[in-house]
Amino acid sequence: MPLLRSINLMLLGVALSLFLGLSTAGAYQEASVTDGGTIAGKITLRGGKPVPRGFNLVTFPDPVYCGRISNGKGFRLLQEFTVGEYFGIKDVVVALEGIERGKPFPFEKERIEALDCQFKPFVTVVRDDRNVEIVNMDPVMHDIQAYQTSELGPRVLWNVPLPMNPHHPSTAGMDAQYHKHLAGTPVVETVHMTKGRRVFVMQCGFHAFMESWGFAVDNPYYALTDGEGKFEIKDVPPGKYNLVIWHPQSRHIIEQQVTIVPKETVTANAELVPREGARAGMEAVENPRFGLGMLGTREIKPTLELQKP
Repeated sequence: MPLLRSINLMLLGVALSLFLGLSTAGAYQEASVTDGGTIAGKITLRGGKPVPRGFNLVTFPDPVYCGRISNGKGFRLLQEFTVGEYFGIKDVVVALEGIERGKPFPFEKERIEALDCQFKPFVTVVRDDRNVEIVNMDPVMHDIQAYQTSELGPRVLWNVPLPMNPHHPSTAGMDAQYHKHLAGTPVVETVHMTKGRRVFVMQCGFHAFMESWGFAVDNPYYALTDGEGKFEIKDVPPGKYNLVIWHPQSRHIIEQQVTIVPKETVTANAELVPREGARAGMEAVENPRFGLGMLGTREIKPTLELQKP
């Protein structure tokens, strides 16, 4: 019996070794790049900036505090597009696929903050199977609901409360003049994407206008566009690759085939098309049944930012 048990344990160890070997096969490997090329370009938005989605604050918790950022009529506007000069769009993820070896891929856990009833940053690049840290900087409660999503449909990543710092005064959430931020206990969760999914979205379960989007990568050859819509990815090993271009509110992921030449710069530009159909009916439209009068003596004042469409 002891012999049989030892054989079974040995076989289990072999099977585990094979499994671990298979699971790491094809994983990105760091190596020196001496003749790398560069890919650069600009991403623009077709048709200009769409009207932002509007959320009637009286229908959500903490309308006074969250209303410190509002349009002056009781609505929080979710600014999903940051568009610069000549329609260049900020925070577009541009990533190369199919690179197995190349420059270092350091990746500490990403930090997302709940700040002024917003998740910041709005778009984050994450490394699959690595951690994300979420911190509540507000004097009101938030709730994290995160989903990985694709044409396959959504799947829950996590759903956990986001604690606030207990040293905020108890009345802070009802004071539009309160602007102090104290970090609550961080919540650390692992981003584990399945079935080839790459996109996840995080929303507050209490405040639907709080959104943050993430895109998972498996190599360090990616970039986020700047305020003019420009990007640059350096030290790319020569070869042919698939270039992926993504923004949370684009109609679909854009893909281009690119060839990287040693020590030269390749230009790749693209135009995003916003998802107009999915946004219909989300503009800020006043409803007399859910007006500011529902708050009684409390007022929604944009003391931090007066939002404009």
